[in-house]
Amino acid sequence: MNENFWKDKYPAGIPAEIDADLYPSIQAVLSQSCERYAGLPAFSNMGRTMTYGELYRLSGDFAAWLQNHTDLQPGDRIAIQLPNVLQYPVVVFGAIRAGMVVVNTNPLYTAREMEHQFNDSGAKALVSLANMGHLVEQVVPKTGISTVIMTEVGDMLPPLKRLLVNSVVKYVKKMVPAYHLPKAHKLNDVLAVGSKKVACNVEATGEDIAVLQYTGGTTGVAKGAMLTHRNLIANMLQAQAIMASNLNDGEETVVAPLPLYHIYAFTFHCMAMMLTGNHNLLITNPRDLPSMVKDLGKYKFSGFVGLNTLFAALCNNQDFRKLDFSALKMTVSGGMALQIATAKRWTEVTGCPICEGYGMTETSPIASVNPIQNIQLGTIGIPAPSTLCKIIDDEGRELGLGEVGELCVKGPQVMKGYWLRDDATREVLDAGGWLRTGDIGIIQEDGYIRLVDRKKDMILVSGFNVFPNEIEDVLADLPQVLQCAAIGVPDEKSGEAIKVFIVLRPGESLTRDEVIAHMRKNLTAYKVARQVEFRDELPTTNVGKILRRELRDEELKKLGAQ
Repeated sequence: MNENFWKDKYPAGIPAEIDADLYPSIQAVLSQSCERYAGLPAFSNMGRTMTYGELYRLSGDFAAWLQNHTDLQPGDRIAIQLPNVLQYPVVVFGAIRAGMVVVNTNPLYTAREMEHQFNDSGAKALVSLANMGHLVEQVVPKTGISTVIMTEVGDMLPPLKRLLVNSVVKYVKKMVPAYHLPKAHKLNDVLAVGSKKVACNVEATGEDIAVLQYTGGTTGVAKGAMLTHRNLIANMLQAQAIMASNLNDGEETVVAPLPLYHIYAFTFHCMAMMLTGNHNLLITNPRDLPSMVKDLGKYKFSGFVGLNTLFAALCNNQDFRKLDFSALKMTVSGGMALQIATAKRWTEVTGCPICEGYGMTETSPIASVNPIQNIQLGTIGIPAPSTLCKIIDDEGRELGLGEVGELCVKGPQVMKGYWLRDDATREVLDAGGWLRTGDIGIIQEDGYIRLVDRKKDMILVSGFNVFPNEIEDVLADLPQVLQCAAIGVPDEKSGEAIKVFIVLRPGESLTRDEVIAHMRKNLTAYKVARQVEFRDELPTTNVGKILRRELRDEELKKLGAQ
């Protein structure tokens, strides 16, 4: 599809293009926003609110310490392994102001995963949470990290509350295993020392790498996507353009339950919300629904950024359904396919429809989104401004409207490439800037894109392609179903057979025969599962995305043991 095809597909209020070169660097955006919105709330967590002015001052203290009390240089990589706490934006923006490259690291990583990411990125510094101190102690000697900074969950809270929160986490909940890191610095000490110096904002160009964002490693070893200042600025401007008709600068409170170290939440809350001067309510542990709902009850939130499993879980929570949703005017879904049944339930409960978007780590991440003015459930919307999409076949030939093939994306938000992996980069990114997403989709006549499934998750039954998303959408229509997943398992007759896994809502019951009957009513015969397994829970990523791969691996192990 050429540029002319997309230009008239944007509703009034959303421009077809953005100027990706409007700002020279993230430092420039931060400086401008923190000055413009200095007195407004930027981030809140555990009852404490940090203004944009405080964010700029504290991030400057961190930058000044890096520049005056370490040997770190601009371009060096700093791994940041923190959950959604106020320390996260302070450290991230401080590192960027010092000209360093942020390596977002999942706090739930194992020692093996940490070691791979630290060594692959060449990280020289690490900021981590005390909860992971025992792993840091084990891993750091095997890496090139020379500077370690540790913090506790409550370190940015007022003194008495800090002592209380940190004591409860350590001694009551016993979430901080003993560790010994005598050379590590405490973040609060670092900020105090840094405050005595003046940070020198290191000038960056648009093509300089700002973040090394590691993919989940679902197709082998995790790779670092090189996201430049221009990539992230383009995506924040694209997000702003999409939201402009619905959210007002400096007036909104947006719930941030997804981890900031994940690219979806990172770009939305740390980048786009910073540009617009809005307030982010950080949820440290979204799996603790009662605590999360209690937090939500204290704010008149107008935006909510989540994903399918979280929406389903919240709608099933009695206290959540009692909250005041009168201010809520935008809900955004990404990270995994949004099931139509979940979207309808959310609208019934909150009165606010969900805008489903689509993206990848490699696209910073927003590639397409449903405009709030014209949501089409079951689609991922239209390309973000200044973004082109096309569908190709297995030979790389472009297909026409309505034809099924692999979705490709081109735009200023597409990554520079994979860190130190030229071959892997060439596999997904061509000379013309087109990124192969690995997702199977269709471009409709109206420009909306419908994803069929992940290429690697496709199930082949007797030569017929079966896409798990379609099966899962049908299962999600059953009122008893809370979560579900469909995978292919080896079968002598058909090559692969379909197996489904189901988690029921509390207090509900459902039989295998009822599931099969429902599928037969709504699906062609070859798409009906042969096996049904009920479970108490399904394996998920840290953001709640169901891991079909783990389910497949479990089934293969069972077969191997027989």
